[in-house]
Amino acid sequence: QVQLLESGGGLVQAGGSLRLSCAASGRSLSSYAMAWFRQAPGKEREFVAAINTIGRSEYYPDSVKGRFTISRDNAKNTVYLQMNSLKPEDTAVYYCAARQGYYYTTTARIDDYDYWGQGTQVTVSS
Repeated sequence: QVQLLESGGGLVQAGGSLRLSCAASGRSLSSYAMAWFRQAPGKEREFVAAINTIGRSEYYPDSVKGRFTISRDNAKNTVYLQMNSLKPEDTAVYYCAARQGYYYTTTARIDDYDYWGQGTQVTVSS
């Protein structure tokens, strides 16, 4: 079983950048597809970015496409989310998720992911 720990959240002004990290322990991330989700107060958890097991395919919703970039470093057992041009509507708790198995494709479905981190707060001020 893999454990996930997010870090890098904080308070940033609109237009600024943050880089989130998701460090894994217990198992190698090389056999997991990974994703980031977020949840704002009073809203459902929503998909932010996904990357396949070998890091060759990425998927983003229109709301963050061109601003956010997901990447992975399997040697460091870490997944990243680079967030640029942040907007107040990006304010949420950001969660890292892992899907066990070797996948060439990506998925935005919450139920497809097997393991979740505790989340890190991102607050964007206007």
